[in-house]
Amino acid sequence: MAANSDSTGANARSSYYVTTPIYYVNDRPHLGHAYTTVAGDVLTRWHRQRGEKVWYLTGTDEHGQKIMRTAEAHGVSPQQWADQLVEEAWKPLWEHLEIANDDFIRTTEDRHTARVQEFVQDLYDKGEIYQGGYEGPYCVGCEEYKTPADLIDGEGEYAGQKLCPIHKKPVEMLKEENYFFKLSAYAPRLLELYASDPGFIQPESARNEVVRFVEQGLQDLSISRSTFDWGVQIPWDPKHVIYVWVDALLNYATAVGYGSDPAKFEQTFPADVHLVGKDILRFHAVIWPAMLMANGLPLPKKIAANGWLMVGGEKMSKSNLTGISPQQLTDHFGVDAYRYYFLRAIPFGTDGSFSWEDFSARYTSELANDFGNLASRVAAMVGKYFDGVLPAATAAGPAEKELADGLAKAVAEADDRIGEKLDFAGGIAAIFDFVKQVNGYLTTQEPWKVAKDTSEAGQARLATILYAAAESLRGIAVLLNPVMPRVSGLLWESLGAEPVLGALADQQVTEAARWGLLPAGVTVTKGDILFPRLEEKKQDV
Repeated sequence: MAANSDSTGANARSSYYVTTPIYYVNDRPHLGHAYTTVAGDVLTRWHRQRGEKVWYLTGTDEHGQKIMRTAEAHGVSPQQWADQLVEEAWKPLWEHLEIANDDFIRTTEDRHTARVQEFVQDLYDKGEIYQGGYEGPYCVGCEEYKTPADLIDGEGEYAGQKLCPIHKKPVEMLKEENYFFKLSAYAPRLLELYASDPGFIQPESARNEVVRFVEQGLQDLSISRSTFDWGVQIPWDPKHVIYVWVDALLNYATAVGYGSDPAKFEQTFPADVHLVGKDILRFHAVIWPAMLMANGLPLPKKIAANGWLMVGGEKMSKSNLTGISPQQLTDHFGVDAYRYYFLRAIPFGTDGSFSWEDFSARYTSELANDFGNLASRVAAMVGKYFDGVLPAATAAGPAEKELADGLAKAVAEADDRIGEKLDFAGGIAAIFDFVKQVNGYLTTQEPWKVAKDTSEAGQARLATILYAAAESLRGIAVLLNPVMPRVSGLLWESLGAEPVLGALADQQVTEAARWGLLPAGVTVTKGDILFPRLEEKKQDV
């Protein structure tokens, strides 16, 4: 197999490549899964609006003991279980949340399993894999052997037992003959990588955790299992299946043509950003780059770990009974508000608590009052004073210059924070600071009072105020499109922008800062309310 030997990642790439984790199909998706996937969608939509070629990958992890046991508990085969969950729960949710992924990889697909076998065979042929035995505590939920130092003491019904610190359930003692990858040999190279590229792992707290872990020394990695058969067979020893994490991590390569489409692989791989949950950070920041180093493949540019979503102080997961269906929230708040809230309220990379009350407050204050009401007021005044035809700005002054500067500042800051730093909360805040500035501009300029001045100068000033407000909304629509595509599209339609400027998705972020792009003479209409008043009800979550 032809492999790119450039381990720096400096190959002839042409796509901005972003991945989510591939999610276990042991149950339906909850808010934690959706949080990461929406973040990736906003990031890739943003880069598309930079005019870049983008490839956004998500998918499902369908092998391993956990999936096998879940399927058995439901009286079906693992494949039947995976097929049902993917088609009835996972794919429909991403469509519902307007996730614009370019591919959806399933680890049971032939395009993946055959390439996984080739990758592992290559490592074996290079002497990177050897046979040995292992005995130790194993967490089925994590699909990972644990060290004694990892475990916590059980209480209550688990008193006297050792528990996985993530799943809070007893570990199992496993003893089996396995094949091992020489992970320990890569500790020095990994530490050199972390030191030479501090931004490789983000945030800094996650980087520091990984560095400390590797500095303590690495054990060789058991890369096969022989106690069950739901997985990809080891090509030289079919009695073993490949460890589910080795299988899963390779999706980032197999989905973009590793071993099957050299041109696509060369253009796309490695990932610019792997978005992961912090509980699976070590797999991505230690095992994955070591595997790539061993096979002479380029390394990803960035591994970004988001925090946990919390409810009542507990990590959101099915095992802790705090799993909330995203549809419970979209039914009440709408999809656009859902996409907005989690990235606005919880800084990416930190733990954050979901609160129905906070969501309601932000919806009312930021979306309905600040943004939605602004759009409605401007459209209504253009309709009332100029019969819905956007007038020309012929009497611009310092106030309009300040507004134009505010838009340019919002574009620059949002582009840096969202497009480069993955600071979604900061980028959205910058956009909404401008929304507040436009509201303040209207409050100060008082167009409803200026309208009473029927002189030529008075009407010119009124026209200029309303043009400036509408032009500001044009910029806001472009900036918010990656976050709230449906609502932004409604605003774009209301401004009459598409016939003269083109589709909203084709508007480049950097161009949004150019003042005066919305031409006078377009028809401005007052459409449906962007964020209707919430019904006085609360879902049982």
